[in-house]
Amino acid sequence: MKIKQTLAAVATLGAVAALSACGGGSGFDSGSGTASGSGAASAAAKESPTTKEVSVLIGSSGDAETKAVTDAVAAWSKDSGITAKVVVASDLVQQATQGFAAGTPADVVYTSTDAFAGWVKAGNLYAYGDQLSNADDFYPGLKEAFTASDGKFYCAPKDFSTLQLVINDKLWKAAGLTEADYPKTWDDLATVGKKLTQGKVKGLTFSPEIQRVGAFLAQGGGGLVTDGKATANSDANVEALTWVKQALTDGWAATSADLGAGWGGEAFGKQQAAMVIEGNWITGAMQSDYSDVGYTAVELPEGKAKGTLQYTNCWGVTAKSDNIGGAVSLVEYLTTKEQQLAFAKAFGVMPSIQSAKSEWSAANPKMVPFINGADYAQNLPAQVGAADVIKDLNAQLSQLKAKDPKVILDSVQTNLEPVVAG
Repeated sequence: MKIKQTLAAVATLGAVAALSACGGGSGFDSGSGTASGSGAASAAAKESPTTKEVSVLIGSSGDAETKAVTDAVAAWSKDSGITAKVVVASDLVQQATQGFAAGTPADVVYTSTDAFAGWVKAGNLYAYGDQLSNADDFYPGLKEAFTASDGKFYCAPKDFSTLQLVINDKLWKAAGLTEADYPKTWDDLATVGKKLTQGKVKGLTFSPEIQRVGAFLAQGGGGLVTDGKATANSDANVEALTWVKQALTDGWAATSADLGAGWGGEAFGKQQAAMVIEGNWITGAMQSDYSDVGYTAVELPEGKAKGTLQYTNCWGVTAKSDNIGGAVSLVEYLTTKEQQLAFAKAFGVMPSIQSAKSEWSAANPKMVPFINGADYAQNLPAQVGAADVIKDLNAQLSQLKAKDPKVILDSVQTNLEPVVAG
């Protein structure tokens, strides 16, 4: 299944994150082998870089990402004097798992939120996050995604994506709507959704999965996990999912599956719907497959609060690396503002550090709603076993029009409680 259909990843549609002219940023003083920086970084235990080669295993979204990461790693290698290589995985989780099992893992591995908890539990990852000189610059929600139950910040978020509302400009104008009508509330969304529903064109579409529908739970003041406890069947979630069901029943909203599309971006690109809830990765699909469709992104409307979901991967450093110090030094280089902005320019990802927001926003004015979501976005549960709970939930969401939202969420609560409890 394509990542853009599920996690979207980003940050990365699965793996996302080019090339920069930044010279320093390794975080290690040459010759001394000690990390630069202060505060938590200087207080943390550190490994000294060695001359052993550093290998990087990535799951690339395409040629642009592969070149960007390869060039950046080569630049760090030249600067540090440590040989480094990039390997593009055909199946990243499988290849990483094989490396862990054999005791010969890559030194740095793209690590998804799905894999993170399991790899930490198995002792496969080295906790280095607080060693980074820019540890406090990462968005708090992204740090939370890669902070384990032991309280350790394990790995630096590479980049990220959020969900927002994308609008077909032509269909919007044809319905007599203007910028003043961009929806701010759920009532607004229903009003414009009904006006945009004409013939076979629906007002709104989204993929029938919690990875999209979950945005409504967040907007309703809920979420599957709150303050470390399973809250799937909270009153807020039941109310939000009931609202979504009503939108589908009323006919102004339809899932991408109902429209015969593989994901929301496809239904939107084919103009089967005038609005879609998707992540910033949709820009790639629109440019390559639906370049004749003009669109505008706005922040998702509020229910009881602002709310959306976010997706990210991190630069995992493996615990059995032969050069942990070198691996951490490489990550420090790859997560500098200069390098992250270069990655963003190369293949459209959003930097994971707050200090890059203003420059990224100036360079990508039409995408600002997505990066604004970092201030209030939620992570989906990613504890060991959460994937099975989400899989079952998605199976039920595909039948939402015929099911009782409370019954669905009660079953999720039963399944999620032991997972969250550990």
